[in-house]
Amino acid sequence: MRKQKQQWAGWGPAGGEQAQQHYLVEPRYLAGGGDLRHVTEYLRASGWKDKSKTGGPVVFESPDKSVRLGYDPFTQPGGWTLSGRQTPVQGAWHATLSRQTPVEIVAGVTDALTRPRSAHAPNVWAPLEAQGWQMEQGRHVTVRSADGDAVVRWHQSGHGHGHWWAGARNEHGKVWEAFFTPTTPMHLVEAFSTALADPQPVMRPLGRVPPSQRIRTTSVSVRPSELSAWQQARINAARAATWARSSFATTRARTGPGARPYAAKAGRPR
Repeated sequence: MRKQKQQWAGWGPAGGEQAQQHYLVEPRYLAGGGDLRHVTEYLRASGWKDKSKTGGPVVFESPDKSVRLGYDPFTQPGGWTLSGRQTPVQGAWHATLSRQTPVEIVAGVTDALTRPRSAHAPNVWAPLEAQGWQMEQGRHVTVRSADGDAVVRWHQSGHGHGHWWAGARNEHGKVWEAFFTPTTPMHLVEAFSTALADPQPVMRPLGRVPPSQRIRTTSVSVRPSELSAWQQARINAARAATWARSSFATTRARTGPGARPYAAKAGRPR
């Protein structure tokens, strides 16, 4: 593990606070699980309902009740599950991401669930290839990171069926893996691959950095107010986007899709 040290460029005056040691970790896919609230608080701010029971697994449900997110630390192998129910335009789907999948990568998928789909056709491979990941030809379509420690694969079975699989490993073995059923909406798998390939490091507090020689770390001093401000900015962004969508939907419902509410009434010339 290679280390560097620098002072974190903060969001404001220190105010007498005691700075705490954190680490910027790269590549992000070997950074360890991270803080669950990076995922759950964004969903909460986006209008998802917290269905968790005290002492039990984390459970969140989308506003339209079409998707359910779970995180279970009590079972083996445990980790994240995402389930989408069948709709008139989408088959039922399921995804699992194991416990040590970095929350920033999980959030790539869950954040995308809170936004309207893009008009462009999804391409799972494009974000990976843009960051220098290499495609391998064979029975299964595989793209591997430049360091060889992370893989995304379209796994084709002998019966014409297939599924998406991804995983990462370090010198100690498998770190995490993710599985998406064939019916998983492609824009969600693309969002996953985009977050996975993102070259930006992720932050972990002292004591939460994996013991691996495959990662690079930069030591930074962070004041609690700085960390809180960064977390709050993410939550505020979710709330703003949710409000904007709600406001647009309300206006559209009142005026109708083709209405021009400010158009002047036509009159006969005099």
